[in-house]
Amino acid sequence: MAPFDPAALPELLPVFYRRLFPHGPYGRWLTYGGVVKNYFQQREFSFTLRDDVYLRFQSFGSPQELERELQKINPYKIDIGAVYSHRPNQHNTVHLGAFQPQEKELVFDIDMTDYDDVRMCCSSADICSKCWTLMTIAVRIIDRALVEDLGVRHRLWVYSGRRGVHCWVCDDAVRKWSPALRSAAVEYLSLVKGGADMVKKVTLSHPIHPFIRRSVDVVEKYFEEYALVGQDILGSPEKWDKVLALIPEDIREALQAEFPKKKDSVQRWELLRTRMERSRAGGRAATTGPCYADWEVMLQFCFPRLDINVSKGLGHLLKSPFSVHPKTGRVSVPLDLQRLDQFDPFAVPTISSLCQELDTAGSDGEREDTGETEPKRRMRDYKKTSLAPYVRVFEQFVEGMENARRGEKIRQSDLQGDF
Repeated sequence: MAPFDPAALPELLPVFYRRLFPHGPYGRWLTYGGVVKNYFQQREFSFTLRDDVYLRFQSFGSPQELERELQKINPYKIDIGAVYSHRPNQHNTVHLGAFQPQEKELVFDIDMTDYDDVRMCCSSADICSKCWTLMTIAVRIIDRALVEDLGVRHRLWVYSGRRGVHCWVCDDAVRKWSPALRSAAVEYLSLVKGGADMVKKVTLSHPIHPFIRRSVDVVEKYFEEYALVGQDILGSPEKWDKVLALIPEDIREALQAEFPKKKDSVQRWELLRTRMERSRAGGRAATTGPCYADWEVMLQFCFPRLDINVSKGLGHLLKSPFSVHPKTGRVSVPLDLQRLDQFDPFAVPTISSLCQELDTAGSDGEREDTGETEPKRRMRDYKKTSLAPYVRVFEQFVEGMENARRGEKIRQSDLQGDF
C-alpha cells in the first residue's frame, strides 16, 4: 500500500463523506430505534477541522442533518459524546447547572503508548505486527469479561486508525449507568497499577479471582510467541534483570545463577515457571502462602491497560467509528471478533486507497445516471472497495441490537397478554 500523504486530505475527505461513509447504519446505531424522544438531537458531536480547529457541542436534528454537515465541512476527525438534558448546540442558552449529560455508551480506550515500559520493539505512537498482539490480548480479555462477568451483550470494538482500539458497550441499561457504576466496572477490569516509577505493577493474592484466572488463560495462548520470541524479554542479562525484579528474592537468586546456562528466553521462562510451580506446591506455599510471581509477570507484560478517565465520565468524548486518522489516513474500522487474530492494522484501508479503488471501479456517481437513490448509490460505491467487509461487521452489530429490541418488545407484549 502506498504511503499516505496527509496533504491530500482536503481533496479526499469530500469523496469519503459523500460516497463511502456508512450514513445509514451509522444513523440507525445512534438513534437506538428512536424509542426515546429527542435522543439523537441531544447527542453531542465534536469536529476537528483543518489546522486543529476544534468544534464542541455540535448537535443535529436527525442523522440526515448530520450527514449534510459532514459533507459540508469535511471534518478531519469526528468525536461522539453523551446524550445531554438539552441540545448541546444550545448549551449556552440553558440555565447554569441545568445542562447535564444523561447517558452514554460505556466506552474503553486502549492505547499502545501505555505499554511502552513492557514492549521493546516500538515506542510512542509506533506499532508493529509484534506489539499489536497486545491489542488482540486486550480485546480477548475485556470482551470475555464484559459478556460473562458483567452480562452485557452489545459491544462494538473498533480499531482507532493508528495505535489502539476502542470499545463501545451499547446495551440500553448500560448507557444509563452512573459514573460510580462505570468506575466500578473499569476498576474490576484493571490489574496493572502504578506509574512509571513503580517496578511491580501487578500483585496477586490467594485465592485467585476467577477473572484473573481466565485472564491468565488468555495471556498464556500468546505469551511465548509475543513476549518470549517477539519481545525476547529474557534474551540478555539487562532484560532478564527487569523480569527477575518482579520475583521473590529467594527464587530470584537461584534463577540469576541458572539463566546464563539456558540458550534463549523460552528455556529461561520454562525454568522460571517450573520453579514457581514447585514453590506453590512445596514448603514455601505452606509458610508464606502461594506465590504467583510468574502469573504477575505475564499480566504485567500483557494485561490490558485501560484509560480509566475515558470510561468513568459521561462527559468524555471518543473518536467515532469510520473516522479517518489524519496522520495515517487509515479508517477507524470495526473489528470482527471472529477473525481477531487475523486483523492487520497495516492492511486497513486508507482514505487514499479507497478513493483509488472507486476510480478503478469506474464508479464516479457524478458521471453515471442510473436512476438510483443516493443511499443505494453510496452502498454500491463502498461495496466495490475494501471498506465493504468492515461496514458489514458494523451492520451486523446494528442488526443485532435491533433484533434484540424487537425480541424484547414481543416478550413484553406476551407478558401483557397473560393478564
